[in-house]
This record gives sequence, C-alpha cells and structure tokens, in this order.
Amino acid sequence: MSLFNVLDVSGSAMSAQSVRINTTASNLANANSVSSSANETYRARQPVFAAELNKAVNGDHSVPVQVLGVVESDRPLNIEYAPNHPMANEDGYIFKPNVNVVEEMSNMISASRSYQTSVQVADAAKMMLQRTLTLGQ
Repeated sequence: MSLFNVLDVSGSAMSAQSVRINTTASNLANANSVSSSANETYRARQPVFAAELNKAVNGDHSVPVQVLGVVESDRPLNIEYAPNHPMANEDGYIFKPNVNVVEEMSNMISASRSYQTSVQVADAAKMMLQRTLTLGQ
C-alpha cells in the first residue's frame, strides 16, 4: 500500500465521519420536537457505511469507506398523553421522536474521535512523504 492510498482511505473515512456527525447533530436538534401525528414526527436517522470490497477482493488493501445513504430508525415513537398541549391530537396525544439523547451523544463522541484519528493518519502520511522527498538531499 502506498502512502497515497493511505491519504485516500483517511480522506474517505473523514468524509464518512462528517456525515455521521451531521446526522447525529440533526437527531439531537430534533430530539425535543413535538407533533400531533405519527406521520409528521421526526424519526432518528443513521448513516449506512460500506467498504468498497471489490477493491479488496482484487488485492488492493486500501479499502475506502463509502456512504450508502441515511436510513430512518424503525424504533417506535414516544407517545404521551397531554390533552392540554397545543399540538395534541383529537385524542389528547402528542408524538415525540424516537431519539435517544444518551445514545446520540456517545455516537457524536465516537464519530469525532474517529474523525480526529483519520486526520492524524493523514498528517502522519504527509510527514512520511515529505521525509521521503528529503532523502536524496
């Protein structure tokens, strides 16, 4: 694996973690939203990642990360009986997102540390490339 491949892999990892951080931020921002129906209620979202396995099968060990998309959680929504709430439906219920704030915070910490690690890998590869160029001097 060349150092240029290391930069490709760490760059794709940073891009993937950026999607993960943005998705988590969106979940946290909407965690306390309220709706009067299940169809209008925000649902937690999670990114789906995959390694580009075709390259790995062909002997290329630098396997970048690919973001396949963002999917909504299928966990049940939080339903509360609050007949005096202005957003309550005709039965007196309000619907809240299925966002687990503790889970999202740990996901945010994990994503930011993974991003930071990818930056450190890219920096180390850059330093090695620079030192390689000075070998002939």
